[in-house]
Amino acid sequence: MYPEIEPYEQGELDVGDGNLVHWEVCGNPDGKPVVCLHGGPGTGLSPGTRRLFDPEAYRVVSFDQRGTGRSTPHAADHGTDLSVNTTAHLVRDIEALREHLGVERWMVLGGSWGCTLGLHYAQLFPERVTEFVAVAVTSSRHEEIEWLYHGLGRFFPEQWNRFREGAPAGSSDLVAAYDVLLNDPDPAVRARAADDWCAWEASILSLDPDFDPGPRWADPRWRLGFARVAAHYFAHRAWLADGRIVADMHRVRGIPAVLVHGRLDMQGPLWTAWEIDRAWPDAELVVVEVASHAVQDAGMAEAVVAATRRFARRR
Repeated sequence: MYPEIEPYEQGELDVGDGNLVHWEVCGNPDGKPVVCLHGGPGTGLSPGTRRLFDPEAYRVVSFDQRGTGRSTPHAADHGTDLSVNTTAHLVRDIEALREHLGVERWMVLGGSWGCTLGLHYAQLFPERVTEFVAVAVTSSRHEEIEWLYHGLGRFFPEQWNRFREGAPAGSSDLVAAYDVLLNDPDPAVRARAADDWCAWEASILSLDPDFDPGPRWADPRWRLGFARVAAHYFAHRAWLADGRIVADMHRVRGIPAVLVHGRLDMQGPLWTAWEIDRAWPDAELVVVEVASHAVQDAGMAEAVVAATRRFARRR
């Protein structure tokens, strides 16, 4: 990975509905534009993402999606209206930010949920996307969401049992149940639900026994905002028709892409990345043999950097 770098420009963009989206730009002001879409939904941007790009070659744009990071209002605040925080809103925010920064076309990098969001954006606005780098590929199909919060418990029974016990007895849809808890008027109920949600999410990020998800996972406000946004999105199946991302891959044909995925990714099994690769003749699937879902896993960041280095030379 490249050395740490700080933004040379940042601000808050008024995207409507009372929301201000925090954005930042680093690297070369005259470099190749790329927009980075963070995962979650709800994690907020990560400064480490900047290190995936040659700062001499790229103009790197990152932003906190609605309700996350330094964007306001924050989802951790009970009064924040999430009805204006949907996939369609985020796609419009990406376009608004592109126009605000005066970018004609840009590369897209998306990780996990950011991959779903980026693919949906590229399918709607293919003329705005020059290349695509997908990390830990997801498409948010209904079966993927069901696997993530139900089926995967077969491999992590102890951790999943705690997650299940955090929901009301008899809940058949744990995501919907947590969505209710995370919007409960009692702050203690919300905090407990956020802790249980994040404990499950952290347990399935990596198979590395020494994996550390990072300090923000210990922040109660971050946990509440992340859990509330994630449950909100997945309870609504990301407002995407089931299988839409895979079915619409023909819309991005002609856009070069690299798909980086861990062979041992339990959170998002390789099947989805393989299907998308088959439907996208311009894509190359790079399978990192010993990695799971986290970009910190061995070989993941190296594969992503190799992709950004290759595309840096493409004009």
